[in-house]
Amino acid sequence: MGYKLERNPHYGFLQISPTPSDAEIAEYYSNEFYASESPAQVNDSSLDIQKKDKAFYQGWRADLVNLIGEHFGRLDVSVMDFGCGWCETLSYFKEEGMECYGIDTTPEAIEYGRSLGLNVEVSNLQDLNPFQRKFDVLLMQNVLEHLADPVAVVAEIHKNLLNPGGLFIIDVPNEFNEFQVAGKEVNNLEEWWVAPPAHLNYFSSDSLQALLQGEGFTVLDKMASFPLEMNLLMGNNYVGNPALGRQIHEQRMLFEHNLRSTGRTKVLHQFYRALAEINLGRQILMVAEKKYD
Repeated sequence: MGYKLERNPHYGFLQISPTPSDAEIAEYYSNEFYASESPAQVNDSSLDIQKKDKAFYQGWRADLVNLIGEHFGRLDVSVMDFGCGWCETLSYFKEEGMECYGIDTTPEAIEYGRSLGLNVEVSNLQDLNPFQRKFDVLLMQNVLEHLADPVAVVAEIHKNLLNPGGLFIIDVPNEFNEFQVAGKEVNNLEEWWVAPPAHLNYFSSDSLQALLQGEGFTVLDKMASFPLEMNLLMGNNYVGNPALGRQIHEQRMLFEHNLRSTGRTKVLHQFYRALAEINLGRQILMVAEKKYD
């Protein structure tokens, strides 16, 4: 089926049109996405990669723990990871004293999470809350871009999944940013990041913030991640070149490690906040609050 991109009339993010049917999406994930990797690949990061790059991911998990602790003044809070994958983040949070829950579509990942003692459930993401309770923190990393109706999901999270004063921490790819589009033009590439039926929605910092605010949240913070597409403008065309892509990723990890290890995590965050303000960076991380009634 042919698809085109249309702008959401309320919040400005781009959506695939027509929206693939539930059957088409299910067929893709069962026959292509999960079947293409062993073990199954979840949220673009296999368990092997999570282990290999553990120090990189742990740095950001520690940042989230600090953020949550500062917001609530304590760490004994309830967290639900929507699309928890191989539960590495939940496992880290549990060690910090949080009460952890999670859902994901992949049975193998959920079984692995249960082996770690986590309260996690398989979900087709139609049932957003199999636990039938509200949480202090809702974490969603690299999920919203996959969902057929992201506005309805964000509205449901605000209404029925978060306690008043709770945090919604969300991370999505930052697509159609100027470095990405310029890199495409310079290297005569197609829009490789447009990938239905896997990715159905394409956000920028501005459009994600508009969506969150429009559905009742107050955005407290936003950061980008390293602008990997900058490499495309410096002669390093990693598109379709996994070896070069891995090399560039390792350079990005070293960049962050060297800032953190020299006591400059605050500078790293300031850099990424500045990128988010101008819609640059590979990813966009936002922290939003559900206000007290």
